[in-house]
Amino acid sequence: MSQNNLILLVEDDRRLAQLVKDFLESNDFQVAIEENGNRVIRQTQNLNPALIVLDLMLPGKDGLTLCKELRPQFKGPILMLTARDSDLDQVLGLEYGADDYVIKPAEPRVLLARIRALMRRYYQNDPREQEALIFGELCIQPTARKVLLGGEEVVLSSHEYDLLLALAAQAGQILSREFLFNHIYNREYDGLDRTIDVRISQLRKKLNDNPDNPTRIKTIWGKGYLFIADAWK
Repeated sequence: MSQNNLILLVEDDRRLAQLVKDFLESNDFQVAIEENGNRVIRQTQNLNPALIVLDLMLPGKDGLTLCKELRPQFKGPILMLTARDSDLDQVLGLEYGADDYVIKPAEPRVLLARIRALMRRYYQNDPREQEALIFGELCIQPTARKVLLGGEEVVLSSHEYDLLLALAAQAGQILSREFLFNHIYNREYDGLDRTIDVRISQLRKKLNDNPDNPTRIKTIWGKGYLFIADAWK
């Protein structure tokens, strides 16, 4: 079993675990399921997964305890997926070493986007992750953090660049404001902040996308934003 895209899913709800497994495997990941907290440490050592998705409420050791024990020895990303939505649980999870925290029920594509973002962040030195993203006249160079449009460099702020890269890396997928906010700023989204909207507007201007009728970075009302791969010719 290849370790490059292997996810260890720690979840005791068998039906949910199978649904998540099927969805992630349909998106080119391999998934191993573990439902008992007492076996997670050994499974991690045996499988050496690229990422762990960790429930909080488990038979045996709970997710918070596991996260605290895993963090010193497991160098990959840990994403907590749980129905417990209290601020205290989220704070503890992040303090114990979790990299992200997703509340159930989670939209599958949002979960996928979070996982892909964590994988990019952790394994950005992988040469495959450093290849240029090219969409017609748009060229994004991750290694140099440079953007070219029609051969001319586009001057972007650090957050504008990170936002564009997040959208382009998942072209054709709708990314929610919450996901983009967490990905860019690494903190929880309160549902009211419109910073992402402002930066999207700035990106459209700099990338010659009509702000009144955008065709390159579209707004999907009530869902988020969509990068159109074929609109850059």
